[in-house]
Formats: sequence, structure tokens, C-alpha cells
Amino acid sequence: MENKVITDVCIIGAGPVGLFAVFEAGLLKMRCHLIDVLPQVGGQLSEIYPQKPIYDIPGFPAINAQELIENLKEQIAPFRPTFTLGEKVEEVIKLETGEFLIRTSENSIVEARVIVIAGGLGCFEPRKPELKNLARFEGRGVNYFIRNTEIYRDRHVVIAGGGDSALDWTLFLSGIAERVTLVHRSDSFRGAPDSAGKVFDLAGEGKIDLLLRTNVTGLVGEDHLEAVRLEHADGSAGGIKADFFIPLFGLTPRLGPIAEWGLNLHHAAIEVNTFDYATNVPGIFAIGDINTYPGKLKLILCGFHEAALMAQSAFHIVYPDKKRTFKYTTVYGVHGF
Repeated sequence: MENKVITDVCIIGAGPVGLFAVFEAGLLKMRCHLIDVLPQVGGQLSEIYPQKPIYDIPGFPAINAQELIENLKEQIAPFRPTFTLGEKVEEVIKLETGEFLIRTSENSIVEARVIVIAGGLGCFEPRKPELKNLARFEGRGVNYFIRNTEIYRDRHVVIAGGGDSALDWTLFLSGIAERVTLVHRSDSFRGAPDSAGKVFDLAGEGKIDLLLRTNVTGLVGEDHLEAVRLEHADGSAGGIKADFFIPLFGLTPRLGPIAEWGLNLHHAAIEVNTFDYATNVPGIFAIGDINTYPGKLKLILCGFHEAALMAQSAFHIVYPDKKRTFKYTTVYGVHGF
């Protein structure tokens, strides 16, 4: 039997940007229903790195990723959003009434006036290094995501990568693991300069090992990882003890059925108009990491901004005969809307 929900706005993706979109829509009296393929809200923050500290949320010098999700859930609770979790959107149909019919993999049905795609990177998978026996050690010392930091306590951890995730986890685990070694094939980092500076400082103080212009070329062990083999830029080779190897080379996006919805795409991202982050399909918006436009920055902060502007235009679709009056939450509060 079909499960059917009728709502004003259907948000595909229940990560931080999708959750904040509920808040912005709620201020304008729009009901929201969220769909996510994951079994819980929170997106990548909850699924991949719930304990990772985030440093660029205004008002929070640092906030734990899962704590941010819990705060967002509390913030949107007054607007009573509904959820379909653990199901993937398979089909979107534009009805003659102008509304959309959304069907999921479990045959749940949602009817909405507006669709907001906030699916982060869509369906994603880690970029894996080309190592001969990599699969053998997956789950036995090789991890692509860090969900529970306690398993690394007092262990030898080797991290590979040059982006923000590699830098952030090196900094975080340096206070937990017995020894952290960061391996990077270049001598400069793609991540935030401040984080890179802190990593160089720790290395200079002897608190971590930093191996630049170096690649991991092999994994050694029996039932569990025991060491990694290394090759340096000068051609020399070696190896170091490793209880865990964490390659952090980013994620490969997989848009899945979204790619078949007639949206303008560019390199697996959805092109949008920066006036309100509308797509080329009227009534469908895209916010967060899944969209692209000139000057795009893949930051949660930017996704929050996009959600706010999106809601203003979505209001005119949901309430075509009403005049929108802008109010300040500092004056009216949330319940005053």
C-alpha cells in the first residue's frame, strides 16, 4: 500500500542545509517534508564524520558535527517537518495542476508545490587509492570514514590526503592516537591555510609525523593491518607501523535518478540561478553542495544562505495570491510567524 504525503515543499536531502531550509520555509508558513536515503537525518555529518569539529559556523568557534545536526533539529522542531528516511527518490512527475509527484524506492508518494534538492553530493562513495590488496584490509584497518574516534585511541594511525578532511582529522586524532602520520604526495595542501599551519606546527614540535612528497604504495598485515609501505619523491622506499590507514581523497558524486529529471548539469552538479537558486525546471530549486554556479563555495555556511533566498521565491509558488511580508526573527521570534 502506498504511503502518501501532501506538503508545500519536498526537500530531498536531510543534511544540515536541508534541515535549515525547513527553518526558512517555516518562517514563511510553508510545510516541509524531507526525504533521505540514509536511515537518519544529518547527511554526511552524521553518516561520515559525526565527531568531526566544524570551525566556520557563525557564533561557534568550533562545534561537533553531530551537535550541529542536533541544534538544527531543535531549531526546526516548532515547524513540525515530516520525514521519509531510508528511501531513495526514484521518480519525479510534474502534474497538470503544476504540482510535483515524488515516488521513492519503497513506493512512498509525496505531492508538493515545490521541490528543493539539498542532497549534498547525491549518492557518494570514497575515492580509493590504487593499492593491490586494499580490499583485503577494508574494515580491518583501512577506513574511509571516521565515525567512532575511540577506536584510534593509543593506536598508530596513518592518514593520506591533502585536503581539509586530512588536515582536520590529523589535528583531531593527534590528541587521541599514540602516533599520527600524515602522508601527502605534494609539499603543499589544498585545505585551509590555518589548518595546514597547525599541522606544520605539530610536526615541528614532534607531536605528529608529516611525510610530504610521499605516497603509500602497499599495505602489510595478516588478519589486521600492521604497516604501510611508502615511496618518497627521491625514489627511496620504506615502511612504518600502522594499526589504521585512513585515505582521505574526497568523494566521488553519483547523482543517480536526479540526472534523469531534465535539469541542467555540469560535472555532476546542478546549475542554478543565483537570484534564488532555482534550476532550469520551474518549481525545482537546488541548494548546498549539489548545485553549481560561478564563484560557488562548498561550505555549509553558503548552503544556509542559499536556503534563505530559495525560500523567498518558493513562497510565491506555494502562495501565488499572497503578498510576502519580510519580518525579523529578533522582533517576532519563531512562533510569531
